[in-house]
Amino acid sequence: MPMPTKTPTGSGRAAGGHARAAKLTEQQRSASARKAAIAKVENKKLPLATHGSVDHPLVIGDVSIPCYVLEDGTRVLSQRGLIAGLGMSSGSTSSGDTRLVQFLANDAVSAFAKPEMLSTLRSPIKFMPPHGGRSAYGYPATVLADICEAVLAARQSQKLPSAYTGIAEQCEVLVRGFARVGIIALVDEATGYQKDRARDALAKILEAFVAKELQPYVRTFPTDYYEHMFRLRGLPYPPAKPQLRPQYFGMLTNDVVYERLAPGLLDELKKQAAKDEKKAHLHRRLTQEVGHPRLREHLASVVTVMKLSSAYPDFIQKLNRVHPRFNHTVPLDLEEADR
Repeated sequence: MPMPTKTPTGSGRAAGGHARAAKLTEQQRSASARKAAIAKVENKKLPLATHGSVDHPLVIGDVSIPCYVLEDGTRVLSQRGLIAGLGMSSGSTSSGDTRLVQFLANDAVSAFAKPEMLSTLRSPIKFMPPHGGRSAYGYPATVLADICEAVLAARQSQKLPSAYTGIAEQCEVLVRGFARVGIIALVDEATGYQKDRARDALAKILEAFVAKELQPYVRTFPTDYYEHMFRLRGLPYPPAKPQLRPQYFGMLTNDVVYERLAPGLLDELKKQAAKDEKKAHLHRRLTQEVGHPRLREHLASVVTVMKLSSAYPDFIQKLNRVHPRFNHTVPLDLEEADR
């Protein structure tokens, strides 16, 4: 009696992956593993994007294009996002070029394109997004303006085929968007306002988080937080005197909680606390509408990370991934392992 075949567990991509793996020979699986290992090594050599995500794209009119800034300062637009933003479908042609390159190589358009534009589009920048995961492809951000100029110049000369009318209209929308964004940037630079924009944004954040008056005391930090803090620091719990905790726990909490809750929050809370006649918990300086709800959410997440950690350095490493500090340096007298 034949043995029943084992069906792959899971669904969707996972099930498909199990099914494909089950069909591979031992040699094929080995080759696949080697290929994955090589790809992992190659990815480490790629430039890293320090800023940007699909959740915060460049928005021009009705067009949204994911954008990034690489570690060397290069501004890039997502390859797929740029192509979609021009109203084109993604994919490659029989020649191996993208549809975008094939379109721009058309005699009607290439006559108005900058000489280096096609070579730039044929060699997209491969990079690693800030959040990790799979590598991505992008183009220097300025190439979008070059594409639009070439397409609109071809249309103006009446040499653009009627099949490309929709792309030309999309380019016109983008160019108008460039003009609006550009004039704002120029005014900001001329007036010096660009230097104050970040400060204004920070002030609004702090205004939402920090209360103008000291709030009534409400138990905010859960017992789990201190229980796991004791465990991760290698201290017995409960302590001999329940209300007595190591004094340096305050410095650790500043780093674990307030440095990661909002930019500049810890400094602002300390500045406000300095005005108090009596010493009070920093969380009593948070607003009921924004500050306290965000604090409770943050603490719930922190406790979860604590539960998944075996020691304090392990906890900080995990926390840095989930809730990185808003300030790159921690102005606390902490041991290196605590950072």
